[in-house]
Amino acid sequence: MIRINARIDLDENELDFSFIRASGPGGQNVNKVSSAVRLRFDVRHSPSLPDDVRDRLIRLAGRRVTDAGELIITAQIHRSQERNRQEALDKLLDLVRRAAVPPVPRRPTKPTAGSRKRRLESKSRRSAIKRLRGGPQADE
Repeated sequence: MIRINARIDLDENELDFSFIRASGPGGQNVNKVSSAVRLRFDVRHSPSLPDDVRDRLIRLAGRRVTDAGELIITAQIHRSQERNRQEALDKLLDLVRRAAVPPVPRRPTKPTAGSRKRRLESKSRRSAIKRLRGGPQADE
């Protein structure tokens, strides 16, 4: 079990790691060794996540979530498979931790009387400037 916070623990069996060839550093070794890691986590069907966290995680992950609800994270920065594996896991844990924090509700506010007055004065000043730019008026 991987502890996220007091109410969320991820089961390691829900994570699927696959190893692929990386395009990053490694010289000729990069053509022989599968050091990049692709981590798959089924967000939509995970019993470890509460519904509100699941929804926020899908929204936070964006394009990394497939239509089937699988979150796919790829890590290929490091030359070793183990460091890439840890990098992918850290990215997932960071996303889940950010999704676990509920958003602060917005409290609607009204503009102050002073700000309304300043806005209207600014509009009338601008209007006067534009009115003065006009050419001479033809009198009929």
